[in-house]
Order: sequence, then structure tokens, then C-alpha cells
Amino acid sequence: MKNMFDTICAPATANGTSAIGIIRVSGKDAISIVNSCFQGKNLNQVPSHTVHYGFILDESQVFTEEISSNKPLNSHNNTLIDEVMVTVFHAPKSFTTENSVEISHHGSPYIAEKILEVLMHKGARMASPGEFTMRAFINGRIDLAQAESIADLIAAENEASRQLALNHLKGDISDEITTLRDDLLNFTSLLELELDFAEEDVEFADRSALISLVSNLESKLTSLLDSFTYGNAVKNGIEVAIIGKPNAGKSTLLNALLKEERAIVSDIAGTTRDTIEEVLHINGSAFRFVDTAGIRETRDVIEEIGVKRAKDKIASAKIILYIFDEQDSSPDEIISFVKEYWRKDLKIILLQNKIDTIQGVDNLYIEAIKSALMPAYVQSYLGISAKEKTNIDMIKHELTEYVENLKTSEGTVITNQRHYEALKKSRDSILKVKVAITNKIQTELLAYELRHALEHLGEISGEFTNDEILGNIFGRFCIGK
Repeated sequence: MKNMFDTICAPATANGTSAIGIIRVSGKDAISIVNSCFQGKNLNQVPSHTVHYGFILDESQVFTEEISSNKPLNSHNNTLIDEVMVTVFHAPKSFTTENSVEISHHGSPYIAEKILEVLMHKGARMASPGEFTMRAFINGRIDLAQAESIADLIAAENEASRQLALNHLKGDISDEITTLRDDLLNFTSLLELELDFAEEDVEFADRSALISLVSNLESKLTSLLDSFTYGNAVKNGIEVAIIGKPNAGKSTLLNALLKEERAIVSDIAGTTRDTIEEVLHINGSAFRFVDTAGIRETRDVIEEIGVKRAKDKIASAKIILYIFDEQDSSPDEIISFVKEYWRKDLKIILLQNKIDTIQGVDNLYIEAIKSALMPAYVQSYLGISAKEKTNIDMIKHELTEYVENLKTSEGTVITNQRHYEALKKSRDSILKVKVAITNKIQTELLAYELRHALEHLGEISGEFTNDEILGNIFGRFCIGK
């Protein structure tokens, strides 16, 4: 870990040309370093949370007299870098809790580079990835769960993931973990006290109350763990594989869902030989649609690879849109496919395509499929026309309903794999405590497992962590955050 007492600087806006760019500076000497290359007001004397107009200079010490008197610069000296607005934040009322400055400059990458060169010449150093947020964590402004939520908020691609990340930043996970830890800490302290008086054979911790506490904690931890399926789906999007025989209408369906001609549509069987992936946001949730090669036996080497990839996508998908044509697929083929690829965590939606070309409804055909598959394997059977866009909205409704059904409660939702693993370990320790109490095992084991449960919960907020974990977390941030 680099010296956390250094003054650091970095671009806070994305690389590339833009209307404006922002450079962030933080550390004990942030204000004085920026002031030394700024023509305008004396930044060392301005109030916190104020914005000031001026210029950034290449060698400001040459112009000490001009700067102090606010005289115009002589343009022939070629020391003017840019016209800027500078925002000053005094410690501890800043993101990092340190003295901080934000320089808003014209959005040229070259200008940003020149300003950074001057700042580093004056004594700042380039920030490491996530170092601003790490300082906010180390200085106690946010905990580790909130720091991770900042990265999630920056990466949010849909309304649902944005809202969850914002809730986490506001502290809903932290508050939940604090409540759980406080309940545990009280009993752990009493058990530790018992160990100090082991020779006197006394009990300070009421075992019946401990059983009640442990059962309650187990229930809360299980609820949080169960929420991860929904949280992970919202954060990363839900993979939806469009599967079917060649010419069933898979690419036409993808185009209808996206409302654009994304996939090539042809009457020639086997047109799609590789997977085509697109993201569609429906009611605030992201769905990652994958148009696959038609599944059939083939001797074409390229098409065979496409068929294999289609089967791989079935294995990773959470939802399958199995599209078929009544005139080209028998009920037995459909039933066989579903039973071969069905798994408990997979939602399969059967889509009978080309209903616009059917003269009359074949109830025996539909009933044969439904009676064999519903509701054990399949819950949804829709008649559609991908070409005419008939009942496409019904498919979207089925998808959003899937997301809603993932919700286990209206409470805190876990979206982070690290949090999930820590909660799982904590619950494992709680379950061991429950067994130990039931079997009247000695206090040492109870205290040991309760300490472990506390430590695993503390890993989420950052009370128990190490430099390797911190480096892994903050290393995924952008440089200016």
C-alpha cells in the first residue's frame, strides 16, 4: 500500500475529448499545491466548498508578483495552460475527509496531462486505482460495503442495479450487519466473561436466550443469502437464450424484441452459426439475450461449432425462450428437448411461432405438449408471430415476472459475491453454535464459533480485513475514484 499521507491527483472524468474534464487532488497539501500553480484568488485563504475562476500556470513561481496583484498574464511567456474553475474542500468535509481540490478544465486530454504534470512537479503524486475511495474508507467516512457500492453505482447499467447500489451506499447493508453484530457481541462478551470465571462454574449468558438469538440470526442470515439470487441477477443482468431448430424464427424474435434488425434473417436453414448477444432493459432490469445457432444434427464443421455454443448457452442461461414451428416440430421433439435440458433453476418459456400462418388452432397438438410438460417443467406457453410482432409484449411480461419472483422480501438485497461468502461463513458458525448449545458443549467452543461469526460479519463492513483484500477491492476502481 502506498503512503496514505501523500497528496494525490488524478483525472476524475473519463479519457477522451469532452466539454470539460475534472482533475481531483486530495491530501494535506492539496490546497497549497494547487494554489502554487493557480492565478486567481489565494486558495489558502478561501472558505471551504467554494468555487473560484482563474488559470493554471506551468511555472507560477515566475509570476509571483503578477499573481499576488491579480494582474493579467503576459501571453508571450507561454506559461498559461488553461482557464479553469477550482472547487476547494477543507478537511474533514470532503469525500476523503482530507483537504481536496477539484479542477474543472476544458476537456482536452492534452490539457489534463499538462495540468497533472504541473501538479506532480509541485509535489503531488498520481493516485492508484480507487485510492480516493480507499482514503474515504480508511479515514472512516464510509465502510467497506459502502465503498464497494460506489463501484457498483458507477457500473450500474439499469434502473434496478442503480437503485440497489444507491441503497447500499446509503448504508442498508451496513445497518443490517451492525444490528446482527451488536446482537452477537453482547452474548459473546458474556461467554468470554464466563471463561474468565471457568473455575467457579458460573453462567453469565442465559442459554435459552442464546438459543433464541441464534435462531433469529440464522433466519436473518438465510434471508440475506436468499436475496443474492435476485441481487446478482439485477446487478449482472439475466441471460436469456433463444433456442430452437433452424428456421424456427430465433433471429426474427431477437429483432422483434430489440425493435431493430440486429440479426440476419433468411429462409436458408443454418444462417446463424455463432451466438449473437444484445442487452435489453425491460422495466428497469437488464436481460442479456443470446440468439443461437439452430440445434440439429449437422456435418458442417462451422455449424457444428455453433450448435455446441448454443448448448453451452443453455447451460449458463437463467431463461430459455424455446421457439418452434408447429409444422416443423412434433410434440415429442419439444417434450424431449425440454426434459433433456430442464433444471431446477431454469425457466423455460415455450413459444409457438408463426401463428399468423396457421389456419386453425390444433388443440390436440397444444394439449399433448402442455399435459406432458406443465407445470412440472414449463410454466409458460405462448402463441406468437415473431415476424408480425404478435404477443411480443407477453414475452416481456413473462421476463419481468421472473425477476419479480426472484425477490424473497422487501428488505436488504445482497449483490456482492464477497458479501455472500462472508454471510455464508457466518451462518455456518451460527449453526455450529446451535448444535453446541443443544449438545451442551463447553463454553470455549461456543465462544470460538461466535467470534468466527462476528469476524465474518466484520469482513463485510471492513472491521476485519487485510491489505490483500483491500488491494483486490479498490484495484478494480478507476484511477480518479
